[in-house]
Amino acid sequence: MSATKQGGSNFVIFAALAANLGIAVAKFIAAAISGSSSMLTEGFHSIVDSLNQVLLLYGQHRGRRPPDEAHPFGYGRELYFWSFVVAILIFGVGAGVSIYEGAVHISEPEPLRDPVVNYAVLGIAFAMEGSSWFFAMREFAAANRRGGWWEAVRKSKDPAGFIVLFEDSAALAGLVIAAIGVWASQYWSDPRIDGVASIAIGLLLALVAALLAREAKGLLIGEGADPVIVDRVRAIVEARPEITSVNHVRTIHTAPESIFVAISADFRDALTMGEAEGLIEEIETELKAAMPMLSSIYIRPERREDASVLRPVA
Repeated sequence: MSATKQGGSNFVIFAALAANLGIAVAKFIAAAISGSSSMLTEGFHSIVDSLNQVLLLYGQHRGRRPPDEAHPFGYGRELYFWSFVVAILIFGVGAGVSIYEGAVHISEPEPLRDPVVNYAVLGIAFAMEGSSWFFAMREFAAANRRGGWWEAVRKSKDPAGFIVLFEDSAALAGLVIAAIGVWASQYWSDPRIDGVASIAIGLLLALVAALLAREAKGLLIGEGADPVIVDRVRAIVEARPEITSVNHVRTIHTAPESIFVAISADFRDALTMGEAEGLIEEIETELKAAMPMLSSIYIRPERREDASVLRPVA
């Protein structure tokens, strides 16, 4: 991963971690004073988010280890594993605790004692979460300039950026739900509404966790590079007069900024073995100079009629 992008991702994660730790303490204090179920739920939400940021930082640290004999393509995809763990934590702990706490509060309602404290904490939390969300959105937008927002998430190979963005977005929505729950419970003098708000926050977290798990799964299994990169690789190889056709270009991300590429090309029959070897070295050098993210390049001379073709996705 490039130093600039790595630094940007770390800044976003540290900003979110600092905000969540401070907000969690304030939420738990407010929940103890007021007896609000949704506020207690929000406190657990912030704790889970803080743990998630720690895991993402750990995944980035582990992923920077150099290749070795056991892992010749490096450890970059370990970040994808920890991203999947983050999604599981959001679902299992964040959503699970929220729904359970809401159900308990509905069955055993406890009147709110001092809702003003909740409003104050929610306002501060919204400002802090909003700042974290702004930094995350700015960093994500700078790294993904093409296409729409959801398309950028699906194409992104750096889960740290979009996970923090998703978490902050869910946190802001959760704060709004909690505020509505506290107000409605006070207005209608029915503390069960606060429990309903807690369940709504849990369902929101479950949805976010499912979306993150889906994206993390794709990265963990292995996703190809951006079509723009694939087309550029093909164009460079096809430009060589010694190449009669490029059969296929197959890629897979071994880390957010590291790509393995396998190229099948039909060489001119007149080339000798030595000339073909020299040509392959020249193409590899040109490709790495043009696209430094190509960490490993494999070029296979293969007749067009013998090349295997990937079946389209159903």
